[in-house]
Amino acid sequence: MLHTFFNKRKFRNGSWLAVMMVMVMLTAACGQSATGGSNAAQPDNGAAGASAEASRTIKHAMGETVLKGTPKRVVILTNEGTEALLALGIKPVGAVKSFTGNPWYEHIKKDMEGVTVLGEESQPNIELIASLKPDLIIGNKMRQEKVYDQLKAIAPTVFSETLRGEWKNNFALYAETVNKKTEGDKVISDFNSRIEDFKKKAGPKLNQTVSVVRFMSGKTRIYLQDTFTGIIFKEIGIARPTLKTKETFAEEITKERLPEADADMMLYFTYETGDGKATKTEQEWMNDPLWKNLNVVKNGKVYKVDDAIWNTAGGVRAANLMLDELYQLYEVKP
Repeated sequence: MLHTFFNKRKFRNGSWLAVMMVMVMLTAACGQSATGGSNAAQPDNGAAGASAEASRTIKHAMGETVLKGTPKRVVILTNEGTEALLALGIKPVGAVKSFTGNPWYEHIKKDMEGVTVLGEESQPNIELIASLKPDLIIGNKMRQEKVYDQLKAIAPTVFSETLRGEWKNNFALYAETVNKKTEGDKVISDFNSRIEDFKKKAGPKLNQTVSVVRFMSGKTRIYLQDTFTGIIFKEIGIARPTLKTKETFAEEITKERLPEADADMMLYFTYETGDGKATKTEQEWMNDPLWKNLNVVKNGKVYKVDDAIWNTAGGVRAANLMLDELYQLYEVKP
């Protein structure tokens, strides 16, 4: 009987072991099915997927904004910001109109086909912006500080601080905001390389003084260092006439002060909005004996350049186009 008892226990223990092995195999099979089988069959949700949705905190003129991934529907509320997005390969869903042009500057209009016009920089259409369902809004504190709260209620909103000429700082902020910092760094690096090339080729010619004059409706200004043109001229090392003023942006002058604009070379542009008033100012001043008596005029060194490119657009495309024209003006080859 002892022998018989031993055999039954052996059978029962063997049966339980078999059952346990079957259960382990079934559990493993279920687990494999739930995860999609082998690793080779699983979708790639690794580093690339995590990176696309990683949170980023952007510090800007109005504080901090948390963003996830790369935005797809961007609204831009400055002219220079529009050029930044285009340079980064992004077509905005909406943008404020160009200061001149109908509605875009000539040098960007081809790339802006189909983009919704959102009004002026100083007064963007909030309802229209909301209707576009953007996932990012980029604006500027100087222009839209009063409507910042309304904008950020529509979508995450990032503001640059100023517009007066530090376009590279704004560009870097925009590139980081749209998750294209690497691409942005290359755009600026390429521009800087062109600056260095021009400086090397222009050489001693950069010692010639250059004044910058702008005609507007009923007024005339000499443009100084803290402007789009002035920042680029300083970077290149172009000599400027010395004005007795504490102003750094622009000095509004009367005709009697025209001698302050005299230089080895003068570049002027006219802010014409379509009513002909700025053009009238230009013609009136250029026909004045005080203008004709300037040495730079007598020497035939006065050149009219495009207002949008040399001042109003204020973006990276305009900066490169300005550099193209500087190569021509200084008679050096790119």
